[in-house]
Amino acid sequence: MSQEKIIKDNAKKYKICVSGAAVTKHCRKNWLVVAKELGKEIAKREMILVTGATTGVPLAVAEAVKKNNGLVIGISPAASKKSHTAKYKLPTKYHDLIIYSGMGYAGRNLILTKAADGVIILCGRIGTLNEFTIAFEDEKPIGVLEGTGGTADIIRRIVANSFRGPGKIVYDSDPVKLLDKLIKVIKKEEEKIKRI
Repeated sequence: MSQEKIIKDNAKKYKICVSGAAVTKHCRKNWLVVAKELGKEIAKREMILVTGATTGVPLAVAEAVKKNNGLVIGISPAASKKSHTAKYKLPTKYHDLIIYSGMGYAGRNLILTKAADGVIILCGRIGTLNEFTIAFEDEKPIGVLEGTGGTADIIRRIVANSFRGPGKIVYDSDPVKLLDKLIKVIKKEEEKIKRI
């Protein structure tokens, strides 16, 4: 297969950012099962997973995507592979490509969410909340996997008490159903752009 064909085929695929806790001690017991199911489903649908090239939830989803022959792109806070592994102590495993942003975590989060067609929140901590708020402000389609703990389980309350409307957010505790809902929102947004 030519490189041109690969690029053309991948341009048609949705890029899904999975945002979640890099440290998972506070996540609900089901988080790993849900993460693996989500990764498998992303690969099955031939979507491209985009992660923060980190540990925990994003790495578990990336592993599932790779085990199911999917494509994974990581956006690193580090400026180089050496810094990524030595300074930040982040993994390179299960990623087809890692982009070394050199922008630290806050800058990485901005690039990560902007690079995606949709963002999925699974468990999470403050960094996940940061990625969520960036996606919300950018009016990105967002899917929240409720029942996984941390940030994912408080987003409804945050949105309800932030006086900015509901956003383009869908909620579910089932990763397959959540992806179905998220794809509908992404397609709806694409239709809006085509009409402009």
